[in-house]
Amino acid sequence: MKYHTCTTFLAGKKATIDGSTIVCRVEDYSNNFDPQRFVVVKPEKQPRHYESKTTKFTINLPTNPLRYTSTPDADSSAGIFGANGINSANVSMTATETITSNPRILSLDPYNSEDGIGEEDFLTLVLPYVRTAKQAVERVGQLLEKHGTYEANGMAFGDQDEVWYLETISGHHWAAVRIPDDAYVIAPNRLNITHFDFSANNTLCSADLKELIDSNHLNPEPDDYNLRLIFGSSTVRDTRYNNPRAWYVQCRLSGDQGNQPTDQMLPFINYPQHKITIQEIKELMSSHYQGTDYDPYTNENAPFRSIALNRNLELHILQIRNNVDPRISGVQWLAFGPNTVNAVVPFYTNIQETPQHYCDTKTTFDIQDIYWLNHTIMAIADQHYQRVEPMIEDFAEQVMTQTLALQHQADREFLTKDDITAFLSKVNGQMAEISYQEAMKLLGKLVNYGFMNAHLKY
Repeated sequence: MKYHTCTTFLAGKKATIDGSTIVCRVEDYSNNFDPQRFVVVKPEKQPRHYESKTTKFTINLPTNPLRYTSTPDADSSAGIFGANGINSANVSMTATETITSNPRILSLDPYNSEDGIGEEDFLTLVLPYVRTAKQAVERVGQLLEKHGTYEANGMAFGDQDEVWYLETISGHHWAAVRIPDDAYVIAPNRLNITHFDFSANNTLCSADLKELIDSNHLNPEPDDYNLRLIFGSSTVRDTRYNNPRAWYVQCRLSGDQGNQPTDQMLPFINYPQHKITIQEIKELMSSHYQGTDYDPYTNENAPFRSIALNRNLELHILQIRNNVDPRISGVQWLAFGPNTVNAVVPFYTNIQETPQHYCDTKTTFDIQDIYWLNHTIMAIADQHYQRVEPMIEDFAEQVMTQTLALQHQADREFLTKDDITAFLSKVNGQMAEISYQEAMKLLGKLVNYGFMNAHLKY
């Protein structure tokens, strides 16, 4: 069984600078390569009968799927692992964030390792069949209650108005919260939801969750239901591996609130001091505790796991824009490879095909694939990072500037086109080419720098 250890970021429409909803996650893996692809799944290509490769789960799917984008593994032998996407109804989904649980709940409702569902399955089973973020939550909940899961996961959904975050709690139980419009969430690999109001209209959960808590004396607090306390973990590993990532982002966006990076009860719902931009989200998802004593590039003994790692697979920032035509509302910002050296590209999702440098990723090294190109850049840049960081920053700014310029132009011109999806697909191809060519330029600069600073010279 494969595990992806990730970091999720969410923002409501009043928290962002342009009124977009944001569902974002950086997908990580072990210290091995796991090449990723960017694809569009048309209705005729969506399976009608689905079988999991991790368990014995099978299901007949509805016959009316929507078109959707995703970033599956290039090697599908272990399953699809669609990871993230936006469908033709402009609903975004990311799945999944590996989280934590505890023996108290798992002894009552164990995982279903025989024929349950998990990360491999969720996107394929849900995204083609929903037209709102809330519907996505409800569909996941129905699947979990009927079939169960074999692991603890968090996932998120967005549409033009709402962002929802859902966590699987045990084999068949789950809870979800609508993120306030003016708030953001930073979620590392732990159970993240804290206060939960069972009677509120901004929460959803399995029907018997409250009864399960009360009848089994699971709640350590008399006057509140804190799901992290009830169902999550509070381990030494959390203090080093999980909590510091949330602490750093919260400090950057909300200021110093007097918390420590090791605190177990860092807030779940947060409010930014300023409107959040895509560029800032990319910087946060590429962070390694810059400006603190915990940066591994300045402190070899840095104790905490950062968001940016050599094992980042891909970063997606799923943006559902408001105040634009629905046909151009969905934007899937993508960056493959380690986040310290890559650049995000704002791909339209109302498309029929995806760009070659992103969709044809090979399972073994090929410099024509943006995934492998960015890993090559990382292999060199990491060895000289503090000295070559300005080159990387210039590269990222060039890609964002040039691709955003294409987006602005396409936003103005798309209504004049007879085939809008073909036009947007073509624009995506131009953006991908910019990203690839600028990355090749950066690689050339890094090779030159490494050569000129080689140890074996005289």
